[in-house]
Amino acid sequence: MKLSKNIEEIRSEFPILSIKVYGKPLIYLDNGATTQKPEQVIRVMEELYRTANANVHRGVHRLSDMVSERYEAARETVRAFINAPKREEIIFTAGTTASINAIAFSFGERFVSEGDEILISGMEHHANIVPWQMLCERKSAKLRVIPFSDEGVLDLEAYRSLLTDRTRIVAVTHVSNVLGTVNPVKEIVAEAHRHGIPVLVDGAQGIQHGIVDVTDIGCDFYVFSGHKVYGPNGIGVLYGKENLLNEIPPYQGGGDMVANVTFEKTTYNELPFKFEAGTTNFTGAIGLATALDYLTSLGREAVAAREQDLLRQATEGLLSVSGIRIYGTAPQKVSVISFLPGTIHQYDAGMILDKMGIAVRTGSHCAQPLMERYGISGNIRASIAFYNTEEEIEALVKGIKRVTEMFA
Repeated sequence: MKLSKNIEEIRSEFPILSIKVYGKPLIYLDNGATTQKPEQVIRVMEELYRTANANVHRGVHRLSDMVSERYEAARETVRAFINAPKREEIIFTAGTTASINAIAFSFGERFVSEGDEILISGMEHHANIVPWQMLCERKSAKLRVIPFSDEGVLDLEAYRSLLTDRTRIVAVTHVSNVLGTVNPVKEIVAEAHRHGIPVLVDGAQGIQHGIVDVTDIGCDFYVFSGHKVYGPNGIGVLYGKENLLNEIPPYQGGGDMVANVTFEKTTYNELPFKFEAGTTNFTGAIGLATALDYLTSLGREAVAAREQDLLRQATEGLLSVSGIRIYGTAPQKVSVISFLPGTIHQYDAGMILDKMGIAVRTGSHCAQPLMERYGISGNIRASIAFYNTEEEIEALVKGIKRVTEMFA
């Protein structure tokens, strides 16, 4: 299975990949934090500001009509990309964090009471921990946590035992941003639904690595960020099933989310506008749709296959380095590899790699409870995208070998 373009052509479409750092070619392996943007995305956003800058859904003039049409077309692109049943179930937000906070507040206001329980996993990003903790504090509810093995696999037996008649929602990551583990979200959803419990899936690290089909998964909510999938910053998506979105209250008020306003009472707009208060990030939404179209044009299965090839190369190469510890060895994982080289501190190693032009992530990766599970303060994460090359992976391995030699 091959990409629709060769790697040289693909890399030429990402301007930042041609820059130098400390006089050396940039080797960008921090794609889990944010992905780089192709020329097509950069160009369409510049074009919007130059030729079509007007507020959506607000005016009767041509510019407003034109950008409103493109904004709603972007919504349809997102719907098709994740195979959501209805366009109205796609809500544009500021990102994954905003989407999770929206559901934690709105769903929590409607369905969570004192003594109820929220169930998350032990491998969550802080963005899928803190909003639920805040909800629990507001409602005097309890946060329960699904454990995982040393390999980074969720304990499904423990998960089943944690589901009770007080569980109000399950919120779990599709893919761990540290371990790379692909969680069995379809099975997790099915088990929760047997108890009548809805499920939110955090797709921030899943959306860019393969085909996401929310209808097949069956989840009630799926959230992700544009900047994780080669799109702009400051834009994200909240997919929610229509019946639940209609039932829960909006989490913020303002323009365009209303049907009628008086000083005595406000009635809310229909979906999706009910959850899109104020001037939306229409340039971001259109840029995101452009990124999704770009990814689709390359062949999404081919993208995933190439990343798996690069992951295998990185894993084999790093394991050849004496003293390497890899965190996250689940049988199903994406192209994320987290590790520590012996007793060398992750920041020291990361700074040396940076001087070699190699960009990796160091620290706790906004997953401090996960790090505590392994008894470490943090590690090094190399997160690989389809535009990375075999030569760059080889340079990473050589760089880590050099670091271990320096500290020997």
